[in-house]
Amino acid sequence: MQFLWERMDHAQYRDAVVENRRKHGFERVEGDTGGFDPVWEARDEDDSIGAITVLATVVEDPDPEPDDIVETADAFREVLVDRVDDRRESVTPLGYVVFLVSDPDPSLVDAACSYTVARRRTNVFPVVYDCEAETLHRHDVPRLKGRGIYRRQADDTERLFDV
Repeated sequence: MQFLWERMDHAQYRDAVVENRRKHGFERVEGDTGGFDPVWEARDEDDSIGAITVLATVVEDPDPEPDDIVETADAFREVLVDRVDDRRESVTPLGYVVFLVSDPDPSLVDAACSYTVARRRTNVFPVVYDCEAETLHRHDVPRLKGRGIYRRQADDTERLFDV
């Protein structure tokens, strides 16, 4: 049991995510991951989306800027594209890049939550985990178009990253 005066540090958070990824069938990706380490992958069939491949990683940048969020998410998109293209099958690729930050500036959260998710037939969601407040900041689920992808993101981030 964690007491209020004990804040979760980066190592504890990463360990909790590793445990969650095992519980939910994510396997560690071996080989070239574009410098992201570790990267986890799962394949699933979603009722509203169809066949999906999900890649996820946790980034430990102690003081990222909003531009860093965008650049890192774009770089992770390349890893996702390469991974899915290697398989030559019809799937919807989803990627999650989680940034561990203590007391993030609102501009950082805004950069993550306003990032253009869909591009080049891929969907990448930057997520900010506030280690100080133990709060996960993710994209909201829209009321109309694209709801299935965003609903999946909400479910995945809750299962994997909201510890």
